Amino acid sequence: MILFYRRMRFWLRNEEMALEQMVQRLNAVSQDTDEIMHQDITPLCAADIEDQLKKQFAYLSGGRGQDGCPVITFPDYPAFSEIPEKEFQNVLTYLTSIPSLQDTGIGFILVIDRRQDKWTSVKASVLRIAASFPGNLQLVLVLRPTGFLQRTLSDIAFKFNRDEFKMKVPIIMLSSVPELQSYIDKTQLTEDLGGTLDYCHSRWLSHRTAIESFALMVKQTAQMLQSFGTELAETELPNDVQSTSSILSAHTEKKGQMKEDMMLALKEGHTILESIREPLAKNPESNLNQDQLDNQTTVQRLLDQLGETEAAFDEFWAKHQQKLEQCLQLRNFEQNFREVKAILDVVSERLSAFTDVGNSYAHVEHMLKDLASFEEKSKEAVEKARALSLEGNQLIQSKHYAVDSILPKCNELQHLCDEFTTEMGRRRNLLHQSLELHGLLEKSMKWCDDGIYLLASQPVDKCQSQDGAESALQEIEKFLDTGAKNKIQELNKVYKEYESILNPDLKEHVQKVFQKQESMEEMFQKRQVSLKKLAAKQTRPVQPVAPRPEAFTKSPCPSPGLRRGSENLSEGSVPRRGNYRRAKSEMSDIQQGRSGSTTDDEENLAILRRHVMNELIETERAYVEELLCVLEGYAAEMDNPLMMHLISPALQNKKDVLFGNMEEIYHFHNRIFLRELENYIDYPELVGRCFLERMEDFQIYEKYCQNKPRSESLWRQCSDCVFFQECQKKLDHKLSLDSYLLKPVQRITKYQLLLKEMLKYSKNCEGAEDLQEALTSILGILKAVNDSMHLIAITGYDGNLNELGKLLMQGSFSVWTDHKKGHAKVKDLARFKPMQRHLFLHEKAVLFCKKREENGEGYEKAPSYSYKQSLNMTAVGITENVKGDVKKFEIWYNAREEVYIIQAPTPEIKATWVNEIRKVLTSQLQACREASQHRALEQTQSLPLPTSSNTSPSKNQTKNVKKLEERKTDPASLEGYVSSASVPKNPDKNKGWTKTSSSLDAAEDNDGWSSTEEPLNSSDAEEEGGAGPGKLVPGKYTVVADHDEKGGPEALAVKSGDIVELLHEGEEGLWFVKNMTTSKEGWVPASNLLALIGNSKSAQSLSSSESGTGSTFLSSSSSCSESCNATFSDIKG
Repeated sequence: MILFYRRMRFWLRNEEMALEQMVQRLNAVSQDTDEIMHQDITPLCAADIEDQLKKQFAYLSGGRGQDGCPVITFPDYPAFSEIPEKEFQNVLTYLTSIPSLQDTGIGFILVIDRRQDKWTSVKASVLRIAASFPGNLQLVLVLRPTGFLQRTLSDIAFKFNRDEFKMKVPIIMLSSVPELQSYIDKTQLTEDLGGTLDYCHSRWLSHRTAIESFALMVKQTAQMLQSFGTELAETELPNDVQSTSSILSAHTEKKGQMKEDMMLALKEGHTILESIREPLAKNPESNLNQDQLDNQTTVQRLLDQLGETEAAFDEFWAKHQQKLEQCLQLRNFEQNFREVKAILDVVSERLSAFTDVGNSYAHVEHMLKDLASFEEKSKEAVEKARALSLEGNQLIQSKHYAVDSILPKCNELQHLCDEFTTEMGRRRNLLHQSLELHGLLEKSMKWCDDGIYLLASQPVDKCQSQDGAESALQEIEKFLDTGAKNKIQELNKVYKEYESILNPDLKEHVQKVFQKQESMEEMFQKRQVSLKKLAAKQTRPVQPVAPRPEAFTKSPCPSPGLRRGSENLSEGSVPRRGNYRRAKSEMSDIQQGRSGSTTDDEENLAILRRHVMNELIETERAYVEELLCVLEGYAAEMDNPLMMHLISPALQNKKDVLFGNMEEIYHFHNRIFLRELENYIDYPELVGRCFLERMEDFQIYEKYCQNKPRSESLWRQCSDCVFFQECQKKLDHKLSLDSYLLKPVQRITKYQLLLKEMLKYSKNCEGAEDLQEALTSILGILKAVNDSMHLIAITGYDGNLNELGKLLMQGSFSVWTDHKKGHAKVKDLARFKPMQRHLFLHEKAVLFCKKREENGEGYEKAPSYSYKQSLNMTAVGITENVKGDVKKFEIWYNAREEVYIIQAPTPEIKATWVNEIRKVLTSQLQACREASQHRALEQTQSLPLPTSSNTSPSKNQTKNVKKLEERKTDPASLEGYVSSASVPKNPDKNKGWTKTSSSLDAAEDNDGWSSTEEPLNSSDAEEEGGAGPGKLVPGKYTVVADHDEKGGPEALAVKSGDIVELLHEGEEGLWFVKNMTTSKEGWVPASNLLALIGNSKSAQSLSSSESGTGSTFLSSSSSCSESCNATFSDIKG
């Protein structure tokens, strides 16, 4: 710092020297200007007495006598005697001040022209001039009056009054101009005195005024430059960039003004010089008189002085500007240094927070991604620091005056960058080590889980035989051979290799994994000993008997939900870290087992169920804690008055947008769901009941997910807000808020994975059906959430989407249209040019929308859907199969006036949609039939309600069925009708839907059902004689789900969309089934069939029952023949 001030003083001393030199030069210019214009002797200018000079009673023509004496001419001026004395004195004084000092020292020659005057006037004029002339006189020449009388009088008077005319110089009376020319050369006399000297008084006066004005301008310019230089030199250098920049800008602007003034002065001087030289320009042979030459010399000297002034100022300004620019460079460097260093300090502090080594492979992977993202974001700061260091070195090389201040800062920046890069590399290496260790641990854990599953999956009955035992031994040995690549070999070697990352938690986790590995190997050894005994000797044949599910002992607690009030479980009883949740007594449970379990297989499955249950409860606790942390650490802080100043305006009053209904989700899990889950900790196979009881409460996630796009958009706008950084710092979170806002979405998807895992290990347990139902319900919620996210993206629909009923399906299809009323060419083109449409199937309508992809990030990338049209489901029919493409089906409207050919991406998606539409139409048919029966009962008390489906159909019914069978092959003729009583009374409720109406006359014209015909039953089971819900009857059905053959050699495999025929029911709940698609036959459990065929209807014709108001029919020929199109008629409204 001392050196810096020394350099600064040296710089200022140099500038002071430059200022002194400039001031000396400018003072010299001012003095020279005064000397040139004789302002030091007679400070009188032509501009001051311009009016007096214009009278021309005396003038300086520029002529010279023989000795170079200046000639002043007094022309004949009648009012000479009337000139005020002051004016007379001013003119004579000014005229005598114009010639050079050398010429004026010789003396002036006065030529007094009184040829047209009287003697008395001549006498008065000569006496007045003699008395008032301020300069030296050498000779006075008087041209006396030319009249005879006046000349005689003048001669006589001059002789007698000679003493009165005594002057310091002789006075010569001349009678004529030739006599005058004997004293003064003709070339030095003006034309009015018979000479040839070119003189114009107005031009002379103009030149004198311009020259004097120019001289004054030169002098003032020099004085202004002197004053400005002093101001610049006395300016103190500021300590901030803004002030330094302002001073440099202000000084540069003033300097520019000064330069403009000097340029104007130079231009003025050259203009005067050209004006003086104008006679030469017109006539090169002409010569300038002495006064003109003096004027030219004067202007040239002034121009030279002005050039010297400009040069002196430019030299000073260059030094001053360099000083200010270097000062500005220094202030910029210092400011950038402070900013960059602050950023590097923050970056280094955040890097130092990356101390965690992770608790799982996925966690470490996430941390590595975070570290890479952090490094990428920090890259800009490091590059900026290195660039600033390079800039400082360039300043040093350019001989900046503050080298001693810049150099240490450059070294500090370089050191900080190197230190950050080194630490970043060290942290990355540690995380890679952690990733390697966790990969080894997870491989070992997976190997152990696979081993336990292998032991649990080996069938006991097959192991009773020698061949079975040997086969099981081979499986075990083959599995153990894979341990070399998957298990931990030496614990001490692991400790030594990963010593740098082993904290107490991770070390404990390694020990538990190793203990589990040893315990699993011990189980394999015991199993090997048992199998070797069985393989070595068989004393008697053993009849293998497969255990029935009922053989397993039921859990002693059928409904643990009644134990919700128990207080024996606390949140601290199980470790909080999800991947260190293996209890120390885990393997001791293998020996103790569950009460009632009698085999090793059941014990192994029980262990696996316990593992899943522990993970479910532990992740639930961690989830609740994370939600609470976000609500208290972020949401509550948005209402904290002490934090309000950190919240950006865009974030004000947006808490509900950012967090959605997270508080509602937290209260549900903390107060209800977590406590109920803990009641099932000892009965994990029954946990499905807990989910089923609270399934409606999970609907709150739909609201949260619908708000997520708004939340994410707001986060992207305000993610750099200081408020979030401060809250994250207080909570000591490694991840930012957006990662925690994603937790509810991740949690609702995690449940189905845990339920699948639990179901895999609980297939023969009491709660298996509940688990399956809970899994199906959770998947339904996920589907509903996903569908709702698409639903809120629909634009352009005028009505209320909620009035369309529940959203059942949504997806993208290729659509061809065919309208009977359309133009022929339009119809033909429509068949070959499909439209890409996104369909939304509701309970009451199907919507056709156009999908539009959006640009952006995250949820803003989600597509939007432009509404195009909708079809009322009460007027819709379908054709399941379209010739030539197994992925196509038809939706037709208004008795096939409008036909939409739909092509699904896959046959499976087509089958799912057809089945769902069939369900909607069937439910509408059932509702219509019940309404018709109810109206018939009200109108005709004698007509009883249908009591049982066992009642045989009447002749009229049989006739109707026959008529229906005859018309199955013509999809266009399958039309349904209802009476006017069944039409909705308020058409406004269906606003935006395509409408249609028909009458009973139309029904008769189309060979439809008359008013005496009856609506069909919606259940095939009812037609077959009263089979109750959930029961199967022989017939043909469409499979809606895949089924693999795992039940033995006679089991049957079917796929979604296959046509199967139920032939007859066997023992133990099995059905003998023929797959009409593959022509294979086999046994399928009844429980599986119920799931496989769902609500699929048999191929038999639906019967009818009495109705008094109208008729509707539904033909279901999806399995009647392989070549027949299945068509559902619409229910018109």
